Amino acid sequence: MRIRKETDILDKEEIELIASCSDALAHPARIEIFRFIYRANMAGRTVCNKDIVEAFDYAQATVSQHLSKLVGCGLLETQKKSNRSYYYVSLGILAKYLGTVKKLNE
Repeated sequence: MRIRKETDILDKEEIELIASCSDALAHPARIEIFRFIYRANMAGRTVCNKDIVEAFDYAQATVSQHLSKLVGCGLLETQKKSNRSYYYVSLGILAKYLGTVKKLNE
């Protein structure tokens, strides 16, 4: 009788993380927006909806929908200041996502 090695290196939570973050990053516009926010945050700048609308040729409603998807999976966090929402990359979730994706190759 053979004893099978544990082949499932990902738990259910990790699989859900990969699925939700990958889904959020599956649209080219969301990748561009995420990258824009990431670079701004790394340079110490804050980013609100208006900044994204000005930087890209997307309507306000389109930007809001894309941001909602990125916030929904946890890749972005929001902070309300007066009547604006500012967006920040969640480096913890990004690192967890990238680390979990690397496990797929193990």
